[in-house]
Amino acid sequence: MMVISEDGTQLGVKSKSEALALAEERELDVVLVAPNAKPPVAKFMDYNKYRFEQQKKAKEAKKKQNIMNLKELRLSPKIEEHDFETKINKGRKFIEDGDKLKVSIRFRGREMAHTDQGRSVMMDFADRLKDIADFESRPKQDGRTMIMTLVPKKDK
Repeated sequence: MMVISEDGTQLGVKSKSEALALAEERELDVVLVAPNAKPPVAKFMDYNKYRFEQQKKAKEAKKKQNIMNLKELRLSPKIEEHDFETKINKGRKFIEDGDKLKVSIRFRGREMAHTDQGRSVMMDFADRLKDIADFESRPKQDGRTMIMTLVPKKDK
């Protein structure tokens, strides 16, 4: 196996027992870096320190990752202005927190004949949030439900 020292210099091709003896001398571990290579490549390192650094990197990457939740608001095709304003404010808060917003309207009974009214309520909702939100999906009818999804605008 090809052996590499802890500082990155190549020590050449050694047998497994020679590599283990050299590692024992230096109080380090022998780690196979590329076991499928011809010849296999092994490196001397403090394995516990290496594992600790890998965990630290993974934790740091997890901190920087942006988690986006999906929040839902349900409207009605006959919603009154004050209730609509309340839903707008709630939706604005969700979007500003960086969450996706799913807006749905459930049509009941004879409301199915007036889906255009529900669509106009949804478009008004999106229009009032257009300063901070973009469409992920425009209003779509699915049976008795109409759904649209809004996402926060990307920072320029």
